[in-house]
Amino acid sequence: MPKEVTIRTVPEDALNPERQKRMVARKLGVSPKRITHLKLRKRSIDARRKPIRFVLQFVVWVDQPYQPADNWKLPLQNVTGKPEVHIVGLGPAGLFAALRLIELGVKPVVIERGKAVRPRRRDLALLNREGTLNPESNYCFGEGGAGTFSDGKLYTRSGKRGDLTRVLHILHQFGASEDILIDSHPHIGTNLLPGIIQFIREQIIACGGEVLFETRLTGIHTQFDKLAALELDGNRTIPAQALILATGHSARDIFELLHHAGIAIHAKPFALGVRVEHPQSLIDQIQYRLQGDRPEVLPPAAYSVVSQEAGRGVYSFCMCPGGIICPAATDNGEIVVNGWSPSKRNNPYANSGMVVSLELSDFDFEHPLSAMEYQKRIEQCAFQAAGGQQVAPAQRLTDFVVGKPSQDLPGCSYLPGVTSIDLREVLPELVHLRLQKGFKHFGDKLKGYLTEEAIVVGVESRTSSPVRIPRDKLTRQHPQVAGLFPCGEGAGYAGGIMSAAIDGEHCATAAVSWLSGLH
Repeated sequence: MPKEVTIRTVPEDALNPERQKRMVARKLGVSPKRITHLKLRKRSIDARRKPIRFVLQFVVWVDQPYQPADNWKLPLQNVTGKPEVHIVGLGPAGLFAALRLIELGVKPVVIERGKAVRPRRRDLALLNREGTLNPESNYCFGEGGAGTFSDGKLYTRSGKRGDLTRVLHILHQFGASEDILIDSHPHIGTNLLPGIIQFIREQIIACGGEVLFETRLTGIHTQFDKLAALELDGNRTIPAQALILATGHSARDIFELLHHAGIAIHAKPFALGVRVEHPQSLIDQIQYRLQGDRPEVLPPAAYSVVSQEAGRGVYSFCMCPGGIICPAATDNGEIVVNGWSPSKRNNPYANSGMVVSLELSDFDFEHPLSAMEYQKRIEQCAFQAAGGQQVAPAQRLTDFVVGKPSQDLPGCSYLPGVTSIDLREVLPELVHLRLQKGFKHFGDKLKGYLTEEAIVVGVESRTSSPVRIPRDKLTRQHPQVAGLFPCGEGAGYAGGIMSAAIDGEHCATAAVSWLSGLH
């Protein structure tokens, strides 16, 4: 039987297979000649103290022939003419729900308000270059959802939600690097993820599924407390028995549709703040304790920080090494920022959301749309303060912390441009004061972090859905509407690509079980 061995090695040896083989042999107490094969299983970096070490976990074959396991592959089949399940939203939850339906012999019909990846790229280029926003095709809406052009991070702490390894294997099957099966914090990159998503969509169609782009859900019709039909684009109605509602955290029209139809939704806490950007070289020096440039063998450094300030959590969110700040608004008259990194993470800046936890007591929590309206007001205030055209309000980090306007601003990756604004004009006092204290705390923890070279850009407001759509824990159906399956991040049950994908699979399985009981 193969053995499992973990070694710790300096960065210079991390890419040296012969050196690794000798270290593994020494740990096993055997000659390197007796090792017939080494397979790297997990890779991480321990930078807590010098010298920095790579932690490598191997599966080792000693005195026996290497017998590779069969390549993992998702079993798919032709579902033409099979019973249908409708899916609204082609983000991670919707994509993985569709694949799971095909695996179970059911036809997915996916309804997506936005465009396919390629035409969506053109709208994003116009948004970044001219500040012209298309409310139907942007960083949040379109094929692949918000994750497509927002980094492709595959790390989650939600291991109890389901089989994370299965999701990684599916992404690898559709073109992601094998590195995502190995790295402790896997990442695909915004430049590669669109092609993978397009490949998945093409496979869904090849198996007999349907994908309807530039199509909006405008009505849900029920009969005897069961789903009966869907209204599309306000002018046609199609019959439907099961609907997986996987619209993402920014589908405000869907939240309003449900509320006005009398289908229960609830206000949900979310986090609000800013995006802070540093030179990547500075973060490398802080995290790796370097005196000079980062060795090429080390990836651009990331960080994760958290503190409690006046009873609220203040924490980093969606940290993007070697990344870019992007405009993530979904409607005209609002400013929202997010971040992403290419696969090589080779841009000169590092950015991260820095947010404060909000609670239901901060809103009119008796109204189901109150958190959403609160979110919207802050985004509109940011737009008005900065003067429009997706220009974002910004301050130097050091000025933000002491509460004074910035006379000028450092370089910034945000392409539509930034303008100096005292962010007290934009952020609620409870958020601004806690961020000030949080940044001071993080500056004490990460020496050099609190610097005038860093810029704070507002606002980071789409951290999670401001609404939760209730569902039964066992059947995953809405308690009022049989056949309606709230799903993923927009419904309040996921937070990122991995957890959304897992929830999509679970909802697809539940929908098939529901259908089988009807036929």
